[in-house]
Amino acid sequence: MNEAAMSLDGKRVVVIGGTSGIGFAVAALARQLGAEVTIASSRAANVDAALERLPGATGGTIDLRDEQSVARFFEPLGAFDHLALTAGDWDVPMFDAARNLDLTAAREGFAVRFWGALAAVKHGSRSIDPDGSITLTSGMLAHRPAKGAPLAAALGGAIEHLARGLAVDLAPVRVNVVCPGIILTEHTSQMPPERLQSYLARLPLPRGAEPAEAAITYVYAMLNGYVTGQVLPVDGGGGLV
Repeated sequence: MNEAAMSLDGKRVVVIGGTSGIGFAVAALARQLGAEVTIASSRAANVDAALERLPGATGGTIDLRDEQSVARFFEPLGAFDHLALTAGDWDVPMFDAARNLDLTAAREGFAVRFWGALAAVKHGSRSIDPDGSITLTSGMLAHRPAKGAPLAAALGGAIEHLARGLAVDLAPVRVNVVCPGIILTEHTSQMPPERLQSYLARLPLPRGAEPAEAAITYVYAMLNGYVTGQVLPVDGGGGLV
């Protein structure tokens, strides 16, 4: 890409889940590249705290479980260019053997990450520029399922297949998915250290990624106007082992 292609000057970028972790890193990189950035989260206090760390950005609250909340968030925004969704509901149990699953809780696992993402696409796509992009988030378990995690594998796969359908349905708007491996966010720090290190030691690149490294891939999906319907892994080679 030439220097002009590496710029987001004059572009409007919306990051849902942009108050922490990967989402905040995406918002920060987009700002660095000249974009006008709007971040959103379900908690107003988190939005306010993130805006203090991201001068020049704007923000608002959104409840991805509530379609009317999603509609209210997008209505006043007006036209924009790129939408990135990194939001997740970390309070919902996603890891259990199939024979032990609480199916009511399992359905809740899809409320934010799948149905909430689809609600954001439904309402956000009405205002997005035809040359713009939407980038969703899946996870490595969609490709490398782990024992005791069938629901997480299914959710990641559902998001990736949704993106493929959306890439055709919303064309020429581009739709892609970033598939993160172990990213060193606030949530990763809650994993048992021995379990985390055991996994990382098997990787071709035996470490976790910084959120900024994952953010580059989201911004790549915004900048490259000839990429759509793709799953973009950031996993340290985790798909190989």
